[in-house]
Amino acid sequence: MTNGPILSSSATLCLHPDFCHLEPFLRSLPTLFAKGQGELIHDGRNKLRLLTYQDVAYVVKQFHKPNFINQWVYGTLRKPKSQRAYENAIRLMQIGVGTPRPVGYINYRKGPRFADSYLVTLKSECPWRYDMLFHRHFDCQEEVLRAVGRLTACLHEHGIAHLDYGRGNILFAQSKDGIRLELVDLNRMRFGAVSMTDGCKNLRRLPATPQMHRWIAEEYARARGFDADDCYDLMRHYRQGEPGQEAGEFPTT
Repeated sequence: MTNGPILSSSATLCLHPDFCHLEPFLRSLPTLFAKGQGELIHDGRNKLRLLTYQDVAYVVKQFHKPNFINQWVYGTLRKPKSQRAYENAIRLMQIGVGTPRPVGYINYRKGPRFADSYLVTLKSECPWRYDMLFHRHFDCQEEVLRAVGRLTACLHEHGIAHLDYGRGNILFAQSKDGIRLELVDLNRMRFGAVSMTDGCKNLRRLPATPQMHRWIAEEYARARGFDADDCYDLMRHYRQGEPGQEAGEFPTT
């Protein structure tokens, strides 16, 4: 369960019950970002900063300010991205899918118009992203791909499709207990039954060699009771139709 949002004339703040003491930290985020505090770890449409508060590291995502029309949409009709990402993280944790632990979010408005939005999570303990499989050698590469197949099947069996299921949004780590995966960028998800065809299509944004697709397909099919060759053929078909598809094999050094 989560705390309900704390409302004021300009802000909506929601904190997980385990992090209620962080309200001053969340309310300070606009100032911290304006001053360039912490480590900037991503500077694109959205910004990610690693900030430390009371000796604990947090990742804070500042969402891109929407255009004028969407300021009214998010201000009155639709849940902001920060709220959706937070609620989706809670949902993933409830079904045993890894994601950086959600702390809370804060949204700012100017009257009825949406303004700024921040999402806070604990720092992930997974040091690598899926796309790193193409840039360095990992002894555990097969294990990672098979784990991706199982995790994807778990999502789909629970009626969840991650709509930004791309190379930068799957994190992984290796330990004596095996492979750990965590999903990030959770604000865009679809909920409802996921067929084999839809499920394989959902993987189209993940670059993969034929062997990578084979490992993913085998685990995905095994977990969902499908034919592995059918899943493999569908994954290859949808990936080949995706702009900017990757070719090549794993690096050897």
